[in-house]
Formats: sequence, C-alpha cells, structure tokens
Amino acid sequence: HRPRTLLTLSLLTAALALPALAGGTSLADKSRAVVVRFEDEFKNKANLSIVNETHAPDFVAHGLAPTAVNRDQLKGLGSSVFAAFPDVKATLEDVVVSGDRVVTRVTIKATHKGAFNGIPATGKSVTWSEMHIYRVKDGKIAEQWSNVDFLSLLTQLGAIPPPPAAK
Repeated sequence: HRPRTLLTLSLLTAALALPALAGGTSLADKSRAVVVRFEDEFKNKANLSIVNETHAPDFVAHGLAPTAVNRDQLKGLGSSVFAAFPDVKATLEDVVVSGDRVVTRVTIKATHKGAFNGIPATGKSVTWSEMHIYRVKDGKIAEQWSNVDFLSLLTQLGAIPPPPAAK
C-alpha cells in the first residue's frame, strides 16, 4: 500500500500547489489581503469608508467597546482615535492565517494631540500594541475579536500611575 499512499500524497500536493503555479490566489491569500488592506487604509490613512468595502454588512466586533460594535460604530471609534491621535502609524508585526481566521499583531505609534476618552491632549508620543482575530467570509471581514493595550496607553498619557518598579 505504500506506493499507492505516496502516489496519493504526491497528487494531493500537486493539486494544492496548482493554483499557485497557475497564478491563482488561495482563499487564505485573499483573506489575508482584505485584512491587511483594512489595517493599512483604516489606521494609516484614516480612511473610514474602507469599512464599507472590506466588512460584511452584518459585521460585529468584540473587545473594542463594552458591547459589540457594528460597521458604523467601528467608523465612529476610528474617527475618535484619529481626532485624538492624528498621526497614527500602524505597523503590522505579524499576520497569521488559519482557515477563515486572520490574526494580526500591530504596533501603533502616535502623538496625543486631541482629547481621548476625556483626557485632554498631552502632546506625548505614545506606543501601544493591538492583537486582532478576524473571521473572513466570502471575501469580507464578518467578525473581529480584539485586545488593545489600553493599560499601556493610559499609563503613557498619565491617566493612571505606572506600576511600581521591580525590586
């Protein structure tokens, strides 16, 4: 049975490679592309309307606010961030695709030039990290789960005291 198994594996490997050899784009590549486009356009270019192109009409985000957020609310959150940090620069550190999920690890650098969550502008340069899991369906972002390091951001803005120094 070993020759038949090797033949089956060889045929399977060739079939999986065929789209790439023929210039095709895999579902994983398409999912990655839509998420990377959103991350760049939305965060680095403050293009709020990109959400209409990259997100499903019934999109839902978890972890960005106390309750789930839809497309319009996501644009509102973005608008608030850009008003407070107009020079946001997002760097994608990692992008991992598995099935219908795309995971990103992002570093954000910005200057606090406007009010943010009741904190008046400080003029401070800040850096924070974000991690997002996106579920992509039919080429659109359908759902998102996020962890944003607000503790670090609020500490840098002086809104909360830094943790005690290690002894």
